[in-house]
Amino acid sequence: MSFMRSDEFLAMIVPIVIYWVYSGFYEILGNLDKYRLHSRRDEETKNLVSKREVVKGVLLQQAIQATIALILFKATADDSVPPHNPSSSATTFTVNIAAQFFVAMLVFDTWQYFIHRYMHLNKYLYRRFHSWHHRLSAPYAYGAQYNHPVDGILTETLAGALAFFVSGMSARTSVFFFSFATVKGIDDHCGILLPWNPFHLVFGNNTAYHEIHHQLKGSRCNFAQPFFVMWDKILGTYAGYEIERREGGGFEAKIAKEL
Repeated sequence: MSFMRSDEFLAMIVPIVIYWVYSGFYEILGNLDKYRLHSRRDEETKNLVSKREVVKGVLLQQAIQATIALILFKATADDSVPPHNPSSSATTFTVNIAAQFFVAMLVFDTWQYFIHRYMHLNKYLYRRFHSWHHRLSAPYAYGAQYNHPVDGILTETLAGALAFFVSGMSARTSVFFFSFATVKGIDDHCGILLPWNPFHLVFGNNTAYHEIHHQLKGSRCNFAQPFFVMWDKILGTYAGYEIERREGGGFEAKIAKEL
């Protein structure tokens, strides 16, 4: 057996490439001030970490995630070739993939909600680890994966590993799932409210929803990420949002329901 099969390699590398390409796309769109949820000045004055440090932090987390993915793939490698079933239709295959995606999304969201919420409730964990991510009170696209390494492993890496194993998806399917999750996470942090954004039509958990969480008043609500808002609603940490025009151009997300 080769050191690593191509699907496993792609599952490690493709989401990282997509992260920087897609966040770079949003950096270009950031020039459209009329769609921004916070001004460029807010990024400079409110954020407590430089963009250079954010890039270094994200690269470190991605290196850790890729290493853990390599270990998991090698530990669970199956050299057997599944038998070909000519009666298996394309429709059945598509349904199976869709089901795996849905299960993975539920598992991913569930793990992230409870770990993320506990990171806020436990003062030591917040101060020592999760506060890194909230140094970006005016978040932007390529800061989506800026975390303390311990926080990144507990909140994101383990969520992805559980989603992969519980859903039963193949390494090839995981390329698409983790690429999708990467794009969604970037979109949630981009700080840009595009009127044609399909994520805002499909998901209640979106850019404005997570923008509330990064605000001081919203730090005890809207923990759910990246797909659904069900746990926030079930457990009473849901805060809706209102979008208002900001003086000087752009938009502003405000809490519609005080907790």
